[in-house]
Amino acid sequence: MLKQVEIEAKTQQEALKKASELLKIAEDKIELEIVKEKKGFLGVGATTTFKATPKIDLTTEGKIYLEGIVSALGIDCKMEFRSHNPNEIYYRLQTSENALLIGKDGRTLLALQTLLRNHLASFSKDPILVTLDIGNYHENRKKQLEILATKTAKDVARTRIAVKLDPMNAFDRRIIHAKLAEWRDVETESEGEGDERAIIIKPKRK
Repeated sequence: MLKQVEIEAKTQQEALKKASELLKIAEDKIELEIVKEKKGFLGVGATTTFKATPKIDLTTEGKIYLEGIVSALGIDCKMEFRSHNPNEIYYRLQTSENALLIGKDGRTLLALQTLLRNHLASFSKDPILVTLDIGNYHENRKKQLEILATKTAKDVARTRIAVKLDPMNAFDRRIIHAKLAEWRDVETESEGEGDERAIIIKPKRK
């Protein structure tokens, strides 16, 4: 659900300014609705209570935001987007500079995804799950990681020796954890901090 605030002000412009400060979004993205009016004495002290709500569609707002970034970089792109529910949105880009926007180990892509998520979160009072993929990077990466997880888990189950994988970002670690969550013979855990955080696949105690 989008954020809402109620504001008491003398004028609509004053209400917009207050709403912009409270919601931390631009005035042109705010819609005001009159809740009640309080008449003053001989016209003095009259105020109006407004309900202020972001005047946007989250999915469309994300599209506009991404287009602004890509356009500023002078990159041509095609975009697909869909929302499974109001708070789960997926975007996929195909651009003339996929490698540049993905970056080494997908770091630039994840940074763009974080920027997009934070932007959309500023309009919503509920948590938002935002996924950004460029050139099917996440889809291909997911397949690679699931193959790695399965192969390593089989080795760990056979040898009963734990294996520590190379450090990964949070997105990649989630794929490994999810893939092996239902395995009977092995379990996963993460250790380390920041860029050095890595997954350990180890045998379950019997």
